[in-house]
Amino acid sequence: MLLPIGPVTPEPLRGVLRSFHDALLALIAPAAPTPLFASTLAGLPAAAAHPHTLALVTDLNILAHSDGIHWIRQDTGAVIA
Repeated sequence: MLLPIGPVTPEPLRGVLRSFHDALLALIAPAAPTPLFASTLAGLPAAAAHPHTLALVTDLNILAHSDGIHWIRQDTGAVIA
């Protein structure tokens, strides 16, 4: 849970802190669907750097998820990278 910005915060920083607060709150509890990372198969980053994430593989027109080792096609379950 994020704590509210207190009255002791210097006025010039309140706007910046408020924007950070609002952005973090949107990440914690999104109110709408969020865009997926889109990439070609050749451009996919290392799966190990993005475990448990989704990507739209544009040249294959599929969704893929990282299991922390490989990128896995969502339609067939096959390893693609």
